[in-house]
Amino acid sequence: MPTLKKPRPPPQAPLPWILPSLFAAFNVVLLVFFGGLFFAFPCRWLAQSGEWAFPVITGLLFVLTFCSLISLNFSDPGILHRGSDDQGPMMVHVVWVNHRAFRLQWCQKCGFHRPPRTYHCPWCNVCVEDFDHHCKWVNNCVGHRNFRLFMLLVLSLCLFSGAVLVTCLVYLVRTTHMPFSIDKAVAIVVAVPATGLLVPLSLLLLIQALSVSAAERSYEGKFRYLQGYNPFDQGCARNWYLTICAPLGPKYMAEAVWLQRVVGHDWVPLQNLHSPTCPSAPSPLASQPLSLYIPGRGLPGSGEASALQELHASPVLPLLQERGPQTASAFLSHLHTRPFQEHLHQSLTS
Repeated sequence: MPTLKKPRPPPQAPLPWILPSLFAAFNVVLLVFFGGLFFAFPCRWLAQSGEWAFPVITGLLFVLTFCSLISLNFSDPGILHRGSDDQGPMMVHVVWVNHRAFRLQWCQKCGFHRPPRTYHCPWCNVCVEDFDHHCKWVNNCVGHRNFRLFMLLVLSLCLFSGAVLVTCLVYLVRTTHMPFSIDKAVAIVVAVPATGLLVPLSLLLLIQALSVSAAERSYEGKFRYLQGYNPFDQGCARNWYLTICAPLGPKYMAEAVWLQRVVGHDWVPLQNLHSPTCPSAPSPLASQPLSLYIPGRGLPGSGEASALQELHASPVLPLLQERGPQTASAFLSHLHTRPFQEHLHQSLTS
């Protein structure tokens, strides 16, 4: 009888995060390496000659660039937790943003309906709120919670590259009467990449500044607003305030997901759905059943759909008012009790 060959074991898939993580770490090492060469040779000569302004300014810019790079590497871009198993893609979820309705898209991998401007990153395999793009230089997404860190990194890199280039040129000009040395060679080696980074970083900073002024995102492009109307645009000054200065709000904690599981799949039909920005205008989608997600006064996808604001916008709010003022953590711990779950189920089914 012919012998049957044993099936080969399936090949192990390579870890996809190794190479991007090594590339991000290599960029940090590269910054430290060129910065060390700059401060050890041309900047040292200027400091010994009494020109202390150059090492002080470039030193502060290097610290700012290094801190912003490390912070952006390990920052939270606004990751949304995965939904519960009770949810499904069959229900219709609609929110209003400046007189325009947005139907929330279902994410098959994360298991919930994504708020507006929330996208699933294929590299990180997570849904990110206010997703702008995935930056491979730091191996992290750029979203609502770390967009200002990204802008700070680009700005600090532009300033540090310009300061390094100016310092190297000043050193080369003041040492023209001296013979060629290792200090001059290092100054040329450092000035070349600084010049190569300064031009694209300046263009990137300009593009990002224009995008913030128009309340646009790099991932969306222009295809979503063909009619020339961006519902997220609140004016140039207001857009910059919301992006750079506005509070980020609390993070999405596991208690919010647990609260979602307690409520389960009992969806509440809203018979009179109105636009948050136009309360007198009835919604054409009022007859459709909506979930417990009700947007607040802020823009959906701008960080205000946090766990605590979801809690205040849900039908659980009357139960909070009956029990008096409590903190969110005390209330979430109280949800584990059986009498409160029965009370919550009766209020939802009535």
